[in-house]
Amino acid sequence: MGPVELRTADLDPLHRFYTEGVGLGVVSRDDREVTLGADGTPLLRLVVADAPADDAAQAGLYHSAFLFPDEAALAQALLRTARVAPTAFQGASDHRVSQAFYFADPDGNGVELYVDRPRDEWRWENGLVVMGSAAIDPNAFVAQHRGGAAAGPDAGAVTMGHVHLRGGDLRRAETFYADTLGFAVTARSDGALFLAADGYHHHLAVNTWSSAGAGARPDSLGLGSVAVHVAGTAELDALERRLTGAGVAYERGAASVVVHDPWGTRVTVGVAG
Repeated sequence: MGPVELRTADLDPLHRFYTEGVGLGVVSRDDREVTLGADGTPLLRLVVADAPADDAAQAGLYHSAFLFPDEAALAQALLRTARVAPTAFQGASDHRVSQAFYFADPDGNGVELYVDRPRDEWRWENGLVVMGSAAIDPNAFVAQHRGGAAAGPDAGAVTMGHVHLRGGDLRRAETFYADTLGFAVTARSDGALFLAADGYHHHLAVNTWSSAGAGARPDSLGLGSVAVHVAGTAELDALERRLTGAGVAYERGAASVVVHDPWGTRVTVGVAG
């Protein structure tokens, strides 16, 4: 996945949360926009906007999920984030394929910090990955793993592991993200759809837990756009054919295709690098 864009009324609190807490570094910054990432790779773009607050009953962002290279790096990020934002923690789950810890940033945007379990431990049944939600003691996790990683910021090998969206209807989500964009459905649960490429557990998810029946997104703070990386222009050509066949409007650039999902979220599909 490529960078997520968040719209905010105040850059500074988000900047502090994602740099001093999560551990991202500054890629670029001006008065109205800051791009954060790891090893110079953009993962998150914060943009100043004059708009109403995000509404969880509408389509939008459920969480951005930052994937850490190992338990030690994740433990250090959890410790930093807890110190920077002591009330931001919302829960933790062992999903069988990953260990995940959930926060809300200062604007209320959902944030997941997680580490994958080895792929040979993932279990698949009838083409779908088996996931669960068992409790994790965050204090025990940090105590067990924190000693193996540097405590400083700039998170190195961190990536945007997946993006979880709020949508209005799972059938429309599947038609757009699977049939048209080309993701494979990897899991289904009550009110949620999980999709991925290349055998991953999920790069993208859509749920209707608070937003069932939502229509086109109103102008608001929160999610601005998401980005999907593909290997080359052949994938863009194939996507263009699917979009044309489905009658979905899009803009084609030399190395990207820009399209909007059924609720108006801008999705940029671009060649990685």
